[in-house]
Amino acid sequence: MIDTLIEKIEQKKNPTVVGLDTSFDYLPDDLRAGVQDFKGVAEAVVAFNKKIVDAVADIVPAVKVQIAYYEMYGVEGLRAFAETCRYAKSKGLIVMTDAKRNDIGATAECYAKAYLGETTVGECGYTAFDSDFLTVNGYLGSDGIKPFLGWMQKRDKGIFVLVKTSNKSSGELQDLKLENGKTVYEYMGALVEEWGKDCIGRYGYSDVGAVVGATHPVQAEILRREMPHTFFLIPGYGAQGGTADDLKVCFDKNGRGGIVNSSRGILCAYKQEKYKGLSFDDAARKACEDMKTDLNRAILG
Repeated sequence: MIDTLIEKIEQKKNPTVVGLDTSFDYLPDDLRAGVQDFKGVAEAVVAFNKKIVDAVADIVPAVKVQIAYYEMYGVEGLRAFAETCRYAKSKGLIVMTDAKRNDIGATAECYAKAYLGETTVGECGYTAFDSDFLTVNGYLGSDGIKPFLGWMQKRDKGIFVLVKTSNKSSGELQDLKLENGKTVYEYMGALVEEWGKDCIGRYGYSDVGAVVGATHPVQAEILRREMPHTFFLIPGYGAQGGTADDLKVCFDKNGRGGIVNSSRGILCAYKQEKYKGLSFDDAARKACEDMKTDLNRAILG
């Protein structure tokens, strides 16, 4: 799957993933008017998401759908999540589910089946929320990763494991030094490289990727050096304060090695002064074009 993602990035010359972290509050007034329950919220969110997808599908390679923004609307929200994923896939986009699943043994296996694998009912197998990639929290160790690896390899999927996250307090744990002088995030990075060693594609990157925040460029540079076969999912650009110049250290000399997420900066672009007068979907497209220009300037020089 990582080869497919890399090829789509290169075809569109755009290492951008659009984050569909779609809160009902982000929607324009006309879509929110008259909505009184979760069913109405879900219908409005799906309508909004489909317009965004239609606007950007030809210029970006992927979307990342953050499940928390759908779970808070209950069962109707999960239906909206599933419909959003199906629609994005139907438009040829790589779909990443950002769910940061984490557990061990049988529970991790259930999570893996839900997003990457299949659940058998009778004689048939069904996937609850079919995703190309899933974010995973690896801080329970290998027991919490192996079920995802198994389904990933069976069905040509991928995962992104949390290594150095973009939030300000990540250093409270991730930057702690171990007895060997390495930090916790470096040790996690080494585990990710090990977990992915048997699924390296033709471009030298593994289907086991890492989440590495744009807001920590010093640490990201260390990880790029220590994780030569790991593709980075890079949050933190834009609204969280990360810049294109900050995150260029995540990429290799060929301009490969990462994909950069933007959520609010695209979904809410229509609220920004520089996109004033554009519809929300046209503003989203223009924001993606501007982000593409900014990233390529920094990454490719």
